[in-house]
Amino acid sequence: MGHEVSVVRAGVLDIAYERRGSRQGWPVVLLHGFPYSPRCYDGVVPSLVAAGADVVVPYLRGYGGTRFVDAATLRSGQQAALAHDLHELIAALGLRRPIVGGFDWGGRGACLVAALWPDSVSGLVTVGGYNVQDIPGAVNPAAPEQECAHWYQFYLHGERGRRGLQRYRREFAQLLWRQWSPRWTFTEDEFAATAESFDNPDFVDVVVHSYRHRYALVDGDPAYAAAETRIASKPVIPVPTVVLDAAHDGLGARPVTGHHDDYFTRLVDHRVVDGGHGLPQENPAAFAEAVLLLAGR
Repeated sequence: MGHEVSVVRAGVLDIAYERRGSRQGWPVVLLHGFPYSPRCYDGVVPSLVAAGADVVVPYLRGYGGTRFVDAATLRSGQQAALAHDLHELIAALGLRRPIVGGFDWGGRGACLVAALWPDSVSGLVTVGGYNVQDIPGAVNPAAPEQECAHWYQFYLHGERGRRGLQRYRREFAQLLWRQWSPRWTFTEDEFAATAESFDNPDFVDVVVHSYRHRYALVDGDPAYAAAETRIASKPVIPVPTVVLDAAHDGLGARPVTGHHDDYFTRLVDHRVVDGGHGLPQENPAAFAEAVLLLAGR
């Protein structure tokens, strides 16, 4: 099945996105993570469209057909950049207070827009809770078993890792899928449909910058300095929120009890559901139900 892709100028990017449903419907924006693509929402979108939604699924910076407008722009993968990208996409498409949702990088962008510009969205679905990086706190080591799960981040801190990602981007991503979703048996065709998005010329630079910036090993884009300052204060999220925790996420344990209440002042529901790290693709029904709950449908 083909997927119609459009492009819109939004801030520093020409963002490629897929859109389904009525333009007069209630708006939803769904964001993928690393290393995934809009294909992770193929099982989610039909249920939302059937309920009257106008669903937008963009390719994040460094993926698919999304491109930087200016060759001189830093290929940043920092969290503030993801937030600005989503905020500017909402404005560029003229979406009126959409529900936003995502996981991994996409969950980070969605959480931060809900925190920094809460009037621009009407609700949030986030996998894993408060997906905001504590960069100052990154100097403190975690328990060894948790550090082990983050091997890919440390690998990318060196130039050997950059060359490895450049040469083996598909193998790298497929290994992460297996480790992060140990109970999910995906097909080669399913993976290949997503892996096409990694051919973006900025993919490696954006990914490497992301995992170096989160440990304060490289500077961010000065354009996002003010946003990073606000993020460092760990702002609460005041919009109606549904938190989904994946029961079998190979990347790490679920947050401790009370974590969600600390950061979400309007927590509508918290659900632990079957699935691994790529939850929307593994359990699309659960993700769609969370969006529909916020929409009152």
